[in-house]
Amino acid sequence: MSKSFERYQKRKLISSYFSVILSIALVLFLLGVLGLLVINTKKLANHFKEQVAITVFLKDNAKEVEINQLQKSLAMTAYTKTATFVSKEEAAEDHSKEIGENFLDFLGYNPLQNSIDVHLNADYVATDSIQKIADNLSKKDYVAEVSYDKPLISLLNENVKRMSFWILIASGVFTLIAVLLINSSIRLSVYSKRFIIKTMQMVGATKRFIRKPFIWNSIKLGMVGALVAIIAMAGLLYYVNSIMPQLNLLSDPLMLVILFIGIFVIGIIITWISTYIATQRFLNLRTDDLYY
Repeated sequence: MSKSFERYQKRKLISSYFSVILSIALVLFLLGVLGLLVINTKKLANHFKEQVAITVFLKDNAKEVEINQLQKSLAMTAYTKTATFVSKEEAAEDHSKEIGENFLDFLGYNPLQNSIDVHLNADYVATDSIQKIADNLSKKDYVAEVSYDKPLISLLNENVKRMSFWILIASGVFTLIAVLLINSSIRLSVYSKRFIIKTMQMVGATKRFIRKPFIWNSIKLGMVGALVAIIAMAGLLYYVNSIMPQLNLLSDPLMLVILFIGIFVIGIIITWISTYIATQRFLNLRTDDLYY
């Protein structure tokens, strides 16, 4: 009978530890994902900014040497990410694919112009900067027109600022929620042992002596939970990077290591503080209050 009861108690203890570890791991994982998002906010914003292009339309009488020289000079400037020449024949083919029919058969000639698509570096994707670039390019005799989507650029920059602001707000709120959830799990774990705490206190054990094993045990649970969260984060990071390599999520390993260490330390600190507060509460309660 006693062995059966001991096995039952052991299973109950393991189940309790597992639930605490799982809750800690889940909360730290979500907090870590938010941390990854904060770290990569600029990369995500830059990725979308660098999809914006300036199209430099060239006059039909533009010489090949002038076009090549312009393309090379654009490629060498600080604001250019890529500069791609698009012939009028390629532009017509692409346009035909978009509309689903060959418009050249209907018109009888190709009204499109040779052009150079210039994708800018993210730091230069601003209305004022692009306008200056467009004005300088328009001064060339063989350039017919410089076109770009001005409303799209303004909207993009506004949305990037708004996204950055709300990510910071969400980070603060979720950090608070993470602390409260982990604290709740630890308190429930300590609550189940409140009579043991009071019994040890009644036989003369000091508060420090009573707290020590509870704190150390909770720290170990926090470490295990943090390791589980870090492994899950690493798996998610690897998966996202494999399907979206253009984001270069693994390009800054130092920041990732700092984030993982931060999650590990947060797991330890929160469990330590929560256990200290919970044990202190039950140490200060009267015996009669333990039943409520």
